[in-house]
Amino acid sequence: MKLILVRRKLLAVLACLAAGVLMFALVNHPAILGASAAARQLPIYCVQRDQKMISISFDAAWGNEDTQQLIDILEQYQVKATFFVVGQWVDKYPESVKALADAGHEVMNHSDTHPHMNQMSREELIADVEACNDKIEAVTGIRPTLIRPPYGEYNDTVISAIRSIGMEPIQWDVDSLDWKDLSAGEITQRVTSKVQPGSIVLFHNAALHTPEALPTILETLLQQGYTFVPISQLLLQGDYTIDHTGRQCPAE
Repeated sequence: MKLILVRRKLLAVLACLAAGVLMFALVNHPAILGASAAARQLPIYCVQRDQKMISISFDAAWGNEDTQQLIDILEQYQVKATFFVVGQWVDKYPESVKALADAGHEVMNHSDTHPHMNQMSREELIADVEACNDKIEAVTGIRPTLIRPPYGEYNDTVISAIRSIGMEPIQWDVDSLDWKDLSAGEITQRVTSKVQPGSIVLFHNAALHTPEALPTILETLLQQGYTFVPISQLLLQGDYTIDHTGRQCPAE
């Protein structure tokens, strides 16, 4: 019994010493903590742009009632957008995928089965992404270079796996919250009040009030001097960095 008590006391002392050493290191060498935080890999949320240039994007995973209406509205204002589509959606609505591409919009990857990628192995994740790429390319003739992970979820494995196959993960910095069935006025207010040069705006192709809100949003931002480009044209080319907010910045 005495031996057990001695061992417990010894372990407690060693634990305290270890904690003290760690605290001393972090206080006197904060770069250690900074290096750990900086190691996290981030997708691109927005882009550092001096020009009033932005991108609008739509996620297509479920319904298809409004896709053609969205195409017509965007055509009316001569705006090209980026549509992130799920492979299973491509299976169901290949004619809509082709219509998007024929209208000059980017058709990019939103996974094949809309899984929680954080829970997948690297191999499973890449297989899912490539399956969606294959389906989009079969319909449009163009292989996607961008992907939006489902649910906005990611971790280092997700981001590194995506980049290992030459694709760039894309998030957003302006969320319309149209999926919450907000009114057209609320959607319009959210988007127009939050947009800034280099923003990426998130909509959904089957949200209840998006077709009603979209014309006013486009008109308002056009009047403010914004131009709209697909996300691949918004992104910086060449050397760049991604800051802690997910903003893509020119390399210094």
